[in-house]
Amino acid sequence: MNDRLDFAFDFDLDELAPADVASEEAVERFWSGDLTALSQHHTTPNGSHSFVVAHDQSATWGVPGAPQVMAIAVARDLTRFTFTLETSHHATVSFAQAWLVERGCPPEKIAKIRDGVMEPADDLTVWVERQIRESGARYEVLDNHTSDSDPCETWTLTRDSSAAQAPVRLFHEGWDHAAGTYTMREGAFADVGAARSWLDDRSGPLPEPPEYGDHNGAVVRARIALARSAGASATPKASLDATRTPPAGPVQRPVQGRLP
Repeated sequence: MNDRLDFAFDFDLDELAPADVASEEAVERFWSGDLTALSQHHTTPNGSHSFVVAHDQSATWGVPGAPQVMAIAVARDLTRFTFTLETSHHATVSFAQAWLVERGCPPEKIAKIRDGVMEPADDLTVWVERQIRESGARYEVLDNHTSDSDPCETWTLTRDSSAAQAPVRLFHEGWDHAAGTYTMREGAFADVGAARSWLDDRSGPLPEPPEYGDHNGAVVRARIALARSAGASATPKASLDATRTPPAGPVQRPVQGRLP
């Protein structure tokens, strides 16, 4: 299947009809020409389901800060010759993957991102992304933002239903275009106001969740690997592309900070 999505070919819906009004409306809004697949999984042998994470190029021309990652879930009923189509926009690939996992996609099948995009800078990034991807309904997304000029970053503000302390969690993704990598970090706050204050002033490091203590072996191992990585950043701010100067005039913004 090509990285460039073609609705009729890739989703193989020519002989099928929308199963409900929501799917019919989703088809009418859907424009595959603006999408570039980042990760995808299609069930076999009957091809009843398709799960895709894609960059939505149209978002780079839209409202500043709008999410640029689209999750697409297609379910085909080959006995009734119908299909359902759902789409959802997210600031980061890991939250798009989590949305698809909730709809039946095996997490390991949608985890691999195609070659040619930015890679995780360290083990802690890999660990945080896996936590998001396999979180189920744990995180209620309250807000998100994508910035592809200084600073090059996304953030997703959530409420963690599993957190005993500091239940508002901020997931911050910073891109280093020169290195071709990105970092993902989780911050913990008592309330939404405290999280927004940190976003406004960035006067200190992102506060780690209380459960990141020494008892959490996975985090400790990720920290050790991070400390051993030459040049690895310990905070999200250190990974931002601080030297980038936006060109003059109206231009298209770069692709989610991930594509070359």
